[in-house]
Amino acid sequence: MKLFLSLSLFFTISFLSGQEHISSFNSLTLTYKFHPKFFLYAEGQLRGNEDYTYPDYYEIKGGLGYNLTKNHKPFIGLGRYVNYKNHDLSKEEFRVWLQDVIDFKKGVVKFENRFRVEKSWFFEPNTDKTSQRMRYRYRLNVTVPLNDKTVKPGTLFANVYDEVFFVTPMKPSFARNRVYGGFGYQIDENFGIASGYLWQREFDAAGNRNLHFIYLALNINIDGTEHHTKTYDFPGAD
Repeated sequence: MKLFLSLSLFFTISFLSGQEHISSFNSLTLTYKFHPKFFLYAEGQLRGNEDYTYPDYYEIKGGLGYNLTKNHKPFIGLGRYVNYKNHDLSKEEFRVWLQDVIDFKKGVVKFENRFRVEKSWFFEPNTDKTSQRMRYRYRLNVTVPLNDKTVKPGTLFANVYDEVFFVTPMKPSFARNRVYGGFGYQIDENFGIASGYLWQREFDAAGNRNLHFIYLALNINIDGTEHHTKTYDFPGAD
């Protein structure tokens, strides 16, 4: 709560000074469990970084996950990421990644630890420039149900997380910090919604900047197996 209030104060001061603006972050996710151990995951995003109402970034990605245990889920994924500048395509990215998610509960509070290693290939069509990047990410995600002991249909929940990003060979190595706070509602066994405020700090040799996002998400979970023990994960702003 103290962290959320501090970010809210920083957010207000920044806007009053006229230096920063609100951006949009919209997400649609689909998780399909086709085997007691395996699941498919797909996600589409649309963001308006420079103008809330005009999208200048999108991504489409997906992959295969494995339920090693109830609380341990390795995953492999790939995706395409596209940036626009002044309504013109400025950068394309193809990315593959490996991640490991380990979560545990303390009372009604769920703690999720996500570790991810990414390899990216970039192409800038305006300059015909290509480049590569390795990125390492860690996210601590905390979910608290507000009207029940677990997240299930009809449950309202609060969610906060902090994620740090490290890159190579670019400098500085500590490239980004992302903090989110918001609320979600599990509508039924398949559909859940979430919304909140996301603050993103970009560290760059040419100059640092803050991004302030209003986050909106629709999360779809489908269990295609005979084992219908439901667990609802909040994918988060990725």
